[in-house]
Amino acid sequence: MEKITSFTINHLKLLPGIYVSRRDKAGDATVTTFDIRMTRPNYEPVMNTAEVHTIEHLGATFLRNEPDWKDKVLYFGPMGCRTGFYLLLSGDYESKDIVTLIEEMFLFISGYEGPVPGAAARDCGNYLDMNLPMAQYYAKKFLREVMDDLTEERLNYPE
Repeated sequence: MEKITSFTINHLKLLPGIYVSRRDKAGDATVTTFDIRMTRPNYEPVMNTAEVHTIEHLGATFLRNEPDWKDKVLYFGPMGCRTGFYLLLSGDYESKDIVTLIEEMFLFISGYEGPVPGAAARDCGNYLDMNLPMAQYYAKKFLREVMDDLTEERLNYPE
């Protein structure tokens, strides 16, 4: 079997950042998959499920309500390794094209107050597994470590 593309990235050199993971064709349309890497793989502890789940709920809510992007958002969800998230957008994009969107999403998460959207038994299959303070910690960490000094090495996968 061939190794899938995401397993060919050198995770020992991968820093938190915003990366184009892949581009796929769906009929005539292009789908761009972004790797929103929040922690450094194999160096930092992974995020716990509660904060990952909270970021998923808040991030998806923000993205699907953002006027300029909501009709392009196909999916936002966690990586199994719990070091980040995938964002799938309809269209052919580069990492730099979504910098403002990602920054606004993490600003939304970092300052969010109130009940987490969809965190109720009727709306979610595991509504008790939420941690808003830790989700906000990771959002602020991403803003500080990635967005405040965004370099090319945090927008393009390492060689």
